[in-house]
Amino acid sequence: MKVAGIEGMLIANRKVENQVKTYITYNKGRDWRLLQAPTTDLAGNPIHCVLPFCSLHLQLQMSENPYLSGSISSKSSAPGVIIATGNIGAELSYNNVAMFLSPDAGNNWRQIFEEEHNVWFLDKGAALIAVKQPSVPTRISFDEGRQWTRHSFSAMPLFVDGVLVEAGAQNQIMTFFGHFSHRSEWQLIKIDYKSIFTKRCTEGDYQTWHLHNQGEPCIMGQKQIYMKRRPGNYCMVGWESSRILSAEPCICRAHDFECDYGFERRGDGNCLPAFWFNPSKVSQSCSQGQHFLNSTGYRKVVANNCTKGVKEIYTARKQQCPTRPPRGLVLTTRDDKLTADLNSNVTFLVQLEEGDSMRTNIQLDFGDGTAVSYSNLSWTLEGIKHVYRSAGIFRVTALAENSLGFETSSLYLHVTCLVEHIQLVTPHVAIKKKEVNLTAVVWPSHFRTLTYFWWLGNNTEPIVTLDSSVSHTFSSEGMFTVTVQVSSGDSVLQDSKSIAVQEFFKSLLLSFSPNLDEANPDIPEWRQDVARVIKKAILQVADVPEEQLLVAMSPGVPTAAELFLLPPKNRSEGRKQAEEDLEQISEVLVNALNQISVEFELKPGSRVIVYITQLTLAPLVDSIPRHSSSAMLMLLSVVFLGLAVFLIYKFKRKIPWINIYAEVNHEKEQEMISTVGQNNTTAKITLSEFSSQKELMEKELEARAK
Repeated sequence: MKVAGIEGMLIANRKVENQVKTYITYNKGRDWRLLQAPTTDLAGNPIHCVLPFCSLHLQLQMSENPYLSGSISSKSSAPGVIIATGNIGAELSYNNVAMFLSPDAGNNWRQIFEEEHNVWFLDKGAALIAVKQPSVPTRISFDEGRQWTRHSFSAMPLFVDGVLVEAGAQNQIMTFFGHFSHRSEWQLIKIDYKSIFTKRCTEGDYQTWHLHNQGEPCIMGQKQIYMKRRPGNYCMVGWESSRILSAEPCICRAHDFECDYGFERRGDGNCLPAFWFNPSKVSQSCSQGQHFLNSTGYRKVVANNCTKGVKEIYTARKQQCPTRPPRGLVLTTRDDKLTADLNSNVTFLVQLEEGDSMRTNIQLDFGDGTAVSYSNLSWTLEGIKHVYRSAGIFRVTALAENSLGFETSSLYLHVTCLVEHIQLVTPHVAIKKKEVNLTAVVWPSHFRTLTYFWWLGNNTEPIVTLDSSVSHTFSSEGMFTVTVQVSSGDSVLQDSKSIAVQEFFKSLLLSFSPNLDEANPDIPEWRQDVARVIKKAILQVADVPEEQLLVAMSPGVPTAAELFLLPPKNRSEGRKQAEEDLEQISEVLVNALNQISVEFELKPGSRVIVYITQLTLAPLVDSIPRHSSSAMLMLLSVVFLGLAVFLIYKFKRKIPWINIYAEVNHEKEQEMISTVGQNNTTAKITLSEFSSQKELMEKELEARAK
């Protein structure tokens, strides 16, 4: 707490070894000491209190009521007079408190009351007014609290809620406001104390007072002499009198200086660099040809007026800026965060500990394909702003370079935006003990800025990845649920899918009449509903166990689906028999779909026909690797057939005997078709269609040739 009227004087409470003690300083905190306790109590009995084991401790809190004095009072017009509530002992206590007064700026103290009072300064500190609850009567002192006279201004006890002292030259008028009881109305009593002053003070009523600190006259680098009214005189001070008689500067000594920034005082009293401070660091604004102030570790206390003496020794020295390569380049963001929102301004700060900042080129690469360059560091003081248009993790690199060298610094900035939607993409059916790929598609798209949590099957702990895809192998058959959660900032989204795991299966691709596309909203719920309807329609025309059918609708338009044929859950017969049963079910379904027997009602008057997509019948899929010779023959025949047709068309007029070759080739092709047909029904159907188209084309070419 600052003491009014005396520059640099502070009183503070400090906790030392779990004890709160009161300290005083006369040079703005450069040096502190304990308060010397009074030598006698109010009755004149001696007090045995030896420093540092015993001292005076003051309560420094301010009053909650602005119209009542706090626990400590001082006034600029009454320099050196301090009144406070406190106690004497080893530490500060709120028991057995009393009122204490110092007439000489904290050097000496004496007790003025055994109980707490509210004290005000009257007539610019010439008199003291003390009030205790309830106020019967008030006490007035003209000799700095040595003697008090009582004055009653009310016949009934008044509980004082506040006191106002009127400002101005004639400030001997005080206004008390309070109440006689808790039920009474407020009372306002105005008292003019002019009548207790006998005259106006003259020169003989004053005395000089030298400000000092335990006999040391130099306070804040100067000797100050004040004019104070002699204690006991009942004269009125007024406001024209000058309080400071003289102020003479002192010769500078060590206690007039404190530790400079970055330095701390050690046990021997010297100021040495702190562990975090590098005193050889040159200011960023220091450029070649300029000068800077090199600190000695000390600086003069602010407002100290000392001169000469050790001032030259402790004052910072002016030196020429050295030429150095850039060192200590630091790249940060303004808010010290390594995350940013998409399409928001990011401000980068570039700081250089050493180097010629005015002749050092600064380059900043934002990591997204853009970069900026500045001729010197001063252009970057306000920060470098940039807006990222895509999400991701960007390496931002700063380069400081001058004629003597260079320095780089980097940071990795995570640019994110909130995920609005997530879709888990998985196969509907998977082969046991074969690896499947699981992918999470998010919108808007992100690149390695999200965290994915995967729950696979019956696992109780998730797999955590930064990639949106994982691979997994299911070791047993059955229905498994896969769940993925994506974490972005403080939001989490998830999606789940079910996967049927089998040792082998067969699938057919389905298409639909165009009227289904018109009703397709392309949402998961709609696809699930339509899949159930299609499955029901298939079961009505084919005697197939329901658990062996699985219909999966594909997203998008045109509307498409895949029909999975699964082996029975409980297979008592062998694998070969189960595969044959699956082939028979496939033939039944293919015949039903080719005969346009599968349909369902979309809405009244609108029916949807289910077709089998030609040339896409999937072969039997299982976990045993095989090579289909019939499929290979089919592929080779299609390639040779296409080549033959192309040659016939290209050279139809130049080679008249091509028709003979076509006929021979046709006979050979029929023999191959007959051989393939014994192994694969699908290949036979496909080649027959191509052969018929080829025959028509050959006839047309033959007619044109003739």
